[in-house]
Amino acid sequence: MPRGSGTPWWRRRSVLAVVGIVIAFTLVLQACSGGDGDSSAALGDMNSRREAAGLAPLTDAQMEAAALTYLPSGEWDPYVMFASGGQSGQMFAIGVPSMRILKSIAVFTPEPWQGWGFGNLGTEEILDAGNVDGNRVNWADTHHPALSETGGDYDGEYIFINDKANARVAVVDLRDFEVKQIVKNPVAINDHGGTKVTPDTEWVIEGGQYATPNGWEYAPVESYNEDYKGMVTMWRFDRTSGRILEDQSFAMELPPYWQDLCDAGKLVSDGWIFCGSFNTERATGAGPDGTGEQFEAGASARDRDYLHVINLDKAAEIAAAGNTFDVNGFPMISLQTSIDEGLLYFVPEPKSPHGADVTPGGEYVVVSGKLDPHVTIYSFDKMQTAIANQDWEPDPYGVPVLNFDSVMEAQVEVGLGPLHTEFDADGYAYTSIFLDSTVAKWSLGGENYFGDDGWKLEGTLPVQYNIGHLVAAEGDTVAPDGGYLVALNKWSIDRFFPPGPLLPQNLQLVDISQPVDSNPETGGMQVLYDMPLGMGEPHYAQIIKADKLQPFEVYPEIGWDPGVMAVDPNAPQIGTERVERNGDTVEIWMTAVRSHFTPDRVEIQQGDRVIWHITNVDTSKDATHGLAVPGYNINLSLEPGETATMEFDATMDGVFPFYCTEFCSALHLEMAGYFLIEPSG
Repeated sequence: MPRGSGTPWWRRRSVLAVVGIVIAFTLVLQACSGGDGDSSAALGDMNSRREAAGLAPLTDAQMEAAALTYLPSGEWDPYVMFASGGQSGQMFAIGVPSMRILKSIAVFTPEPWQGWGFGNLGTEEILDAGNVDGNRVNWADTHHPALSETGGDYDGEYIFINDKANARVAVVDLRDFEVKQIVKNPVAINDHGGTKVTPDTEWVIEGGQYATPNGWEYAPVESYNEDYKGMVTMWRFDRTSGRILEDQSFAMELPPYWQDLCDAGKLVSDGWIFCGSFNTERATGAGPDGTGEQFEAGASARDRDYLHVINLDKAAEIAAAGNTFDVNGFPMISLQTSIDEGLLYFVPEPKSPHGADVTPGGEYVVVSGKLDPHVTIYSFDKMQTAIANQDWEPDPYGVPVLNFDSVMEAQVEVGLGPLHTEFDADGYAYTSIFLDSTVAKWSLGGENYFGDDGWKLEGTLPVQYNIGHLVAAEGDTVAPDGGYLVALNKWSIDRFFPPGPLLPQNLQLVDISQPVDSNPETGGMQVLYDMPLGMGEPHYAQIIKADKLQPFEVYPEIGWDPGVMAVDPNAPQIGTERVERNGDTVEIWMTAVRSHFTPDRVEIQQGDRVIWHITNVDTSKDATHGLAVPGYNINLSLEPGETATMEFDATMDGVFPFYCTEFCSALHLEMAGYFLIEPSG
């Protein structure tokens, strides 16, 4: 019996239901046009109007796709997708199935609409926590968002995301969709394999990427095998405070292979983590004199790389006992300790893989090698048996490499360039195929899925231009929803109007709710919608049921500080507005309400140190106010009830009109004031 027999009826869409949706949709169009007749006449009338507007006519299949993605004004999406923003350094919240962008969540990069890093002392402090050895880094390459989990299922409380470029991790509180913490990894200069979480979010896993000496110290490349190291970091997360506890976190030293995306075990494999790797060749690139071999060839020469299998529970005990060494003040378990204590094992995997994906029951780990047309499925039970039987050979560093034939459960041929796999509620897996530009649907085998009828390809769906990651609704939890899948395509080429040479990424919404035999060629999959996203590369995403999210509509109390999620006792309140001078420091307490600031005229002197507090005392939903101060690079966004503080030196004299940047009322233009700075002397 396959998993997922409890899939909600409304996701199990029958062919008759589809026909009903399409007929209803076309009848609405007919009614709107004022005509009579059947739905086909309405479709013809609609296509006539489209042609008159210069648009191509729609087919019946396209009409069906439109009906399945259209949400009337006021109807909410049943799912929200959180997608990384790539080079933008941010993250996007997107409704599914409408594919409407709901918010760009400011993370590692200053963002003016939300006042993120533009004068607000709280946001600047969070951003500065991610500086690298005192160097301010205000861009990022966000890659892998991870929703917090309880019992292996998304709980809608937090989301984490990594910065590949600078090895940083951010914590976002989903009560207000704002970052509360950024931590810089003291062991590594960059990463890639973040930020998967364990089933109860005790740990946030940050895998490495390119090997460097510990703490990214200098060592010549000639000493690569001895001095360069890989790493994986376990960040301890405290749900009560909503913060990563750096003093309870630790890292593990690994051989100088290039570690990649990790996944946490669940259910039967809970307490273990699995990380892909590549460049087990230990290639070091080509120098300017032509010596050496470029990474493209050198890092993909062997037929096998290594899946890292790590006993997280035991590693945490070793770290807590202090059996570590220090790297930039951070505890790290040495490679030799990991070998001696049985913390680390390797499994041969197809060459140049990109990650590891654990099945919903935790029984299997799926790995795809970019240069192998198969997905390879490993049994967790077989891994444990091989470990118990010492069925291994050591790698050059002494790490046990488990016997491939002893731990491999199955292989399924899916196409050229397989990358990532997610799962649905009915026992099927979906793998992105980069070179073939398809999504492959295949069935899981074993006693919890399709048994002997599984482990076979069920169909492939063409998508446009090199899919990277893909995401299914709650598709990497213990209880996937299925229904929808999104292909995160790297290129778009001719799908949209070309806004110059830099083209948008293409996100394609795919219906995966239909049975395999509804279309044997595609396994029942159907592309519903193409969505351009021209704000950075959406590298990876996760999709959560919208009703699991419980965001604030307004902050709980007036004077709320989002940085600590509590009232600031020093926040200005109605009746406490004032300006005070203490030597050359001027402190301002200001309130904002539709449609005025109090006070709306402030006079100081050039050279003063300014400490400016402001509270939005409005309590109405969506009554956001902004505060822009020209010339001083200040722009705040103040949601209802929020307070913020700015500190700066008044270096320029003059008259600086400040104003509300959020159109808040009929008298919005009148919501302004004068900031007068008298010249010194």
